[in-house]
Amino acid sequence: MNRLAQTRYIADEMLDARPCPASARGKLFTLGKLTGAVLIAVWIAFFAAIIWFLIDSYDADYMSRYSVRYLDGFLTTIELVFWSLVIGGILSLPIAFGRMSKNGFLRQLSFGYIYFFRGTPLLAQLFLLYYGFGQFRPFWQDVGLWWLFRDSWSIALLSFTLNTAAYQAEILRGAIMNVPKGQVEGAQSLGLSKLVTFFKVVLPQAMIVALRPYGNEVILMIKGSAVVSIISVYDLMGHTRRAFSQTYDFQAYIYAAIFYLLCVEILRRLWDMLEKRLTRHLKRDNG
Repeated sequence: MNRLAQTRYIADEMLDARPCPASARGKLFTLGKLTGAVLIAVWIAFFAAIIWFLIDSYDADYMSRYSVRYLDGFLTTIELVFWSLVIGGILSLPIAFGRMSKNGFLRQLSFGYIYFFRGTPLLAQLFLLYYGFGQFRPFWQDVGLWWLFRDSWSIALLSFTLNTAAYQAEILRGAIMNVPKGQVEGAQSLGLSKLVTFFKVVLPQAMIVALRPYGNEVILMIKGSAVVSIISVYDLMGHTRRAFSQTYDFQAYIYAAIFYLLCVEILRRLWDMLEKRLTRHLKRDNG
């Protein structure tokens, strides 16, 4: 038996020999357990009531009329979130490097960008681009950028990209700073260039640390994408609002909530699988 296995064996023996606290003996029900059970029962009853309502009020004509629109809006939401995350991720690299730069101007410039987009609501940023920048039409036409500000989809993509770039930059900066300096020093001792060291040594380790925060950012972007319906982008929420305005049936919002819930749950499961895959070398072998 090696030293590591012996240490684990001793620790397991100590945990098994630890007696149960006297205050917890003989108590099958405590206030905390009872409160938790009641809350779980309430949530189960709530979701059961929603399911029963949807089954009881099922309208085949409504589904045939709006199901395709829901699917189209859902695909629009996924497309918007996907491209904003990809472009924002690319944009976050120079911003993160600027935050870590020794140059005071670059550091303050990156800090100001992140501070603004993280400190103001996404809806306010969307309105600023849609209503504010649209007032300078002659200027944008002169510089050839009016195509970017005349279309609701382009404005939504630009707003989401700038917003998520600020959050991704902070996530990436924190993950890079979490990588031990000894990894960089070891790469330098092998004669690796700074570019190779970053992409082959630092970035892979940083992405493991940033994986969970990135997953949270993706989920927040999916849920936050509902605000683009205000500027006439027919995403999932946009089609939902349109269906409700035509039928005044509030189950339209229930169906939208189910779509968002399924999307977030599927994404969460996939992210867990990805995290287990990428961190499998960090798990201890209990064999």
